[in-house]
Amino acid sequence: MIALGALGGFAGLCVLPAALGEQGEGNLLSVGLCLFSLGALAVATGIYLKAQVLQSSPQSKTGSGAPQGAPANPGRKVRGGCELCGTEAPVVQCKVHQLHLCGTCLAAHYDSRSCAYVPTTRRPVNKASKGMAAKAR
Repeated sequence: MIALGALGGFAGLCVLPAALGEQGEGNLLSVGLCLFSLGALAVATGIYLKAQVLQSSPQSKTGSGAPQGAPANPGRKVRGGCELCGTEAPVVQCKVHQLHLCGTCLAAHYDSRSCAYVPTTRRPVNKASKGMAAKAR
């Protein structure tokens, strides 16, 4: 679809010099502009359809069945995670309330008049990295 649109846009651009010459015809100008606009519309439609296909694909690039943005265990709390829900890794810290928040809880907590947000430095702690740190000593 994208290639056909690019070809149609190119055909429209090829017709335009014939319409803009000294002995150009007015009808060719409208035909060239119509071909170019339909080609641009086809390119945009092809990009949109490709994005929809990629977005609806539930599998990540690794081939696992879980989506990339979803936590591995949705019912389990993440140690060092969000201080409100405790299920996701925090992305921002509210400096006024001293809370580390995930993206979901940030939407409910957001208040531009009183809160100030900074990116969080807290990382979720898992047992494997703790064990590796203990072995390094």
